Formats: sequence, C-alpha cells, structure tokens
Amino acid sequence: MIRIVSDSSALYSKKDGQAKGVTIAPLIVTINGKTYREYEDISTEEFINIINEGHIPVSSQPAIGEVLNIYDENIEDEIINISMADGLSGTYNSACVAKDMATNPDRIEVINSETLCGPQNYLVDLAVELVKLGKTKNEIVSEIKKAMEETKSFLIPHDFDYLVRGGRLSPIVGKIGSVIKLVPVMTLAEDKKSLVKFTTKRTLKKAIQKISEEMINNNVDSNYKIYISHACNEKLAKDIKNIILEYIENADIEIKMLGPVFTTQGGPSCISVQYIKKHDALK
Repeated sequence: MIRIVSDSSALYSKKDGQAKGVTIAPLIVTINGKTYREYEDISTEEFINIINEGHIPVSSQPAIGEVLNIYDENIEDEIINISMADGLSGTYNSACVAKDMATNPDRIEVINSETLCGPQNYLVDLAVELVKLGKTKNEIVSEIKKAMEETKSFLIPHDFDYLVRGGRLSPIVGKIGSVIKLVPVMTLAEDKKSLVKFTTKRTLKKAIQKISEEMINNNVDSNYKIYISHACNEKLAKDIKNIILEYIENADIEIKMLGPVFTTQGGPSCISVQYIKKHDALK
C-alpha cells in the first residue's frame, strides 16, 4: 500500500486528511506563552483573536517525533511525504531527519513541494488520485515533480510588521510602506526558498491587476487551478476573485482559509493568490 503524508501547510487538518486518505502532521504555533498544533488545538479565528489582544505569534515545523511516529506506525506501507517548501520552514528537513530515523527508510520518499497552501493542497490531492489509479510510488513521485514545475504564489500581507518580524522585509522599508499605505505583493524566489518583492502598488485593485497580468503572461487559463486563501477575510478574497475574473473569464478559482502558521507570516486578513496547472488525473 502507498500512503500519502503531508503537513498542515497543505490546508488540511488531521480529520480532513483522514477523509481524503492522507496522514497530516500539524505545524505548530506559539502565542501568549502557549503552544498549539494548528487546526487541532486552535483554529485560525481563535488564533487571530489572540493576536488582536496584542500578542505576537511564532511558528515552527511539526515535531520530528510526530513525523517519525507516522512513518513507523505505517511500517508495511510505502510512504510519499509531500512537504511545504524548504527554506520557508524547517518542515522538509524534519521530514528527512525522521526518514533517516525510521524503520526501513528506503520505503519513504520525502518531496520538497517547493510551494505551500493551495498548490500543496492540489499536489496532495493529485497524489491520492494517482494512488487510486494504481500508479507505483516512483510513478507518483515523478508526476508530482512534473506538476510542481507550473505553479506560482503571491502573498499580500495586511500589515508590514509581520513581514519585518519574519525577516522578509527591512524595518526601514516596512516603516516607509506603512506610512504611505502601500500594498506590497511578495512572491516565491526563483529558488523557492524565500519570499521576495513582486510589486508594490497604491491600491489593492492595482496589486491584483498586476498579479492578473502576470498570470496572463504565464498563459494561466481554465487549465489552471487558482487558489485565493485568506486569514479570516472572506469578503476581501471574494473581491479579489471578481477582479481576477475580469482578466481571466473562465478562471477556475477556489477560496480557502489560511491556517494559523501562514497567518503568522502574513498577519490577520492577509491574502495569498496561487496557481498550479491542472493534471489530467484531476480534471
């Protein structure tokens, strides 16, 4: 049997994962002196309420012991672990360390998805479908790696302070941006290991227009899945969806809620816009 494993950056709780046949290792957030596993011990809404009380959050990868338990509890299975992008978190490294500690590690393949959230969710779903189609572990890994090649992510933080604290933006630039009320858009760097500036606009609409133009330049159409994920601001996500639809009429857009860990990086009300080319198995 082939078992698909991932972390909660794929926007799956353990319960949601079980319903799909996926085993999820939750990422961890610490706030106000308490540590929580996202989706299991705290929801995004509860997490943002604590932030709004004035507390500053930090995040970390799943415990190596928890990942190792997943590997060794399924000792008879071949395992494919689809991890969030290396460089944005220690999650991939933890998954690899746990593999080295596991019984019969050769049965385990850890994939650095080079993405997170919506596209990572898609890759997990794709892996599940390929298992159902009877593909081998090597065939599934090959298909996942091909699918990873046509994806891109954009982050629109609600507050510059979160980018500054996360080391994504210098304090001086963050202070200037906050004063003149700019809308920054970040994207994954070419090496997929960090966030870099994509553009800065005076209004949200102009920022989304720029993202839409970039998607059109990259031939994004109905053959792609577009994810708009938000940290408790569904109205904003819907507004962004409508702007994108003005540019890409038949766009296949799905709105999702971000988890606490991603909210730690972008702040309450932050938005991510991501796309990935659809695979025949999920069309």
